[in-house]
Amino acid sequence: MTRARKSAAAPKRGAKTATPPKWATTLRALRHRNFQLFFSGQLISLTGTWMQSVAQAWLVYSMTKSALLLGTVGFASQIPVFLFAPIGGITADRVNRQRLVIATQTASMILASILAWLTLSGRIHVWHIFVLAALLGVVNAFDIPGRQSFLIDMVGKEDLMNAIALNSSMFNGARVVGPAVAGILVARIGEGWCFAANAISYIAVLIGLLLMKVRSVPRISNRSPIEDIIEGFRWVNRTKIIRSLLFLIGLVSLVGMPYTVLMPVFADKILHGGARGLGILMGATGVGALFGALTLAAKTGIKGLGRWVTITCATLGISLFLFSFSTSFWLSAALLLPCGYSMMLQMACSNTLIQTIVPDHLRGRVMSLYSMMFMGMAPFGAFFGGALANRIGAPMTVAVGGIACVFGAIWFGRALPELRIEARRLIVAQGLAGGEPVQELNAQPVEE
Repeated sequence: MTRARKSAAAPKRGAKTATPPKWATTLRALRHRNFQLFFSGQLISLTGTWMQSVAQAWLVYSMTKSALLLGTVGFASQIPVFLFAPIGGITADRVNRQRLVIATQTASMILASILAWLTLSGRIHVWHIFVLAALLGVVNAFDIPGRQSFLIDMVGKEDLMNAIALNSSMFNGARVVGPAVAGILVARIGEGWCFAANAISYIAVLIGLLLMKVRSVPRISNRSPIEDIIEGFRWVNRTKIIRSLLFLIGLVSLVGMPYTVLMPVFADKILHGGARGLGILMGATGVGALFGALTLAAKTGIKGLGRWVTITCATLGISLFLFSFSTSFWLSAALLLPCGYSMMLQMACSNTLIQTIVPDHLRGRVMSLYSMMFMGMAPFGAFFGGALANRIGAPMTVAVGGIACVFGAIWFGRALPELRIEARRLIVAQGLAGGEPVQELNAQPVEE
């Protein structure tokens, strides 16, 4: 080849290389066939899950008119995650994760079918809802760490951050559609059909999981399950960035999330919107959360996520405080947009940082602790939120939670410079972080 032809063929120094369109960057994890199957199946299934969540809350409230019982049902559905998530985490590290998720999704479908049958046949009592909610919580204690750990098996570490963001987008896209549909169905034909639709929706995700071809190799351990669980706790305890992220997640779940449990009270007594109004309010939260997840999906690296966690936690607290004093239905719905946006972005950013930092052999156990803080602390928040709302009212309960979130953001923001140093060291040790090469990470702080 002549020098002239060589210079023509080679790109000029400083010339801009073609960049993929924004939508391709945002959806890059969908280039993996396994994630395509997972995404499409979960989108249908999660729509049904949100329909059941809203319909179940309205059913309990219409049967009891009690904010305390609303909180207690929330407690019953999520406390098993707190109690059994460590067992679910070690299971996710020791067994084939694809088979684990198939088993948990099948169990969820059976429980939804039982709830639908009891409701449609007129046999339903409040204690039935408590029992089925608690059993679903046990299933989720295995399902959440299993599914979170399964993401890396589907897309690899390079597209992991995008897969987490798209998974959150899917979750919240369903959160928009599900409550809106549930509000209409509950008002017209009753809660039972929402439960039946949820049971049927699990067929889609099971088909997708069975069609996957994933190499999910179980980890062999010579130690007892208890020793392995303790190892996960010890690693988190001595890793300050993980410990701080989990603490902040737990705080928001404890004092911030109860507003969703109390939403039927706001929809009925304060905003006078009824079942349809409940669907709109929950859907507004979902719209905000969907945009939060898409914001993260459009990001190509992990730089700045620590600051995002701080800002979104503070924004959530301010939005909750303002929402608590609103008596206008549409103003309340508008204020729920930043609530959903901030909460989702904080949780998804925290999830991304944790999964980027954690070694693969500890992934299931660390994600089980994420589950304990994200969902496991929520029942305590639901229970105490319901009890507090009974004494001082739902608006003041939500306002107090918003103030606590702001203080949590201030604490995390002040600790961030020190946490950034440890995070950078751990991410470089993993070799690759969300598509950013090690050389880039050595050249710049990862959490500014």
